[in-house]
Amino acid sequence: MNLLEVKSICKTYGSGEAAVQALKNVSFGVPKGEFVAVVGESGSGKSTLLNMVGALDTPTSGKVFIDGNDTFSMKDNALTVFRRRNVGFIFQAFNLISELTVEQNIIFPVLLDYQKPNKKYLEELLTVLNLKERRNHFPSQLSGGQQQRVAIGRALITRPALILADEPTGNLDSQNSSEVIALLKQASKKYEQTILMITHNRSIAQTADRVLQVSDGTLTDFGRCRE
Repeated sequence: MNLLEVKSICKTYGSGEAAVQALKNVSFGVPKGEFVAVVGESGSGKSTLLNMVGALDTPTSGKVFIDGNDTFSMKDNALTVFRRRNVGFIFQAFNLISELTVEQNIIFPVLLDYQKPNKKYLEELLTVLNLKERRNHFPSQLSGGQQQRVAIGRALITRPALILADEPTGNLDSQNSSEVIALLKQASKKYEQTILMITHNRSIAQTADRVLQVSDGTLTDFGRCRE
């Protein structure tokens, strides 16, 4: 059984002659623990697809199932809770809270859910992310690579079934990009988290387990990458 199932997703913006069909009958599945890259030119529909998978936008038609749950059949409050507990988001712009420290930014999603962070897992994450010495620093005191690692920690802290990464290396140099991709691959293998990553960089895409391409709203599955 796939952890993620996207079934016949269509998304149309506008109506009449001005209508734009951003996604055209897109379907694919991703099993638990697989790291999938989605590539495509600007305006191809890849970011729209990510928004559909993360239930940040609703499709014109079609379904998305995460761990067997039909996300678009949920009411708003239930969807918000489900998304917070089961989907981790990593953005190109980091989106860290400037007034919070590294540790506080990472555990913020747990506190938002009125829970206490697992201290053992937090320490493990800080170690893996090489942030233990920076745990009390603020975002303004960090490099771009370090800020992106904080964003990854924030996405991982709730142990979500699915991680959605939107151009996570877009603002990073080649060395930091390689480190970020290595961390995502480790999350998929060590923690069996399913990752769907949007990227315009085809060489980075080839480091994933599988590559999908979105072009003019349609999807092509290029299958498993060579080891």
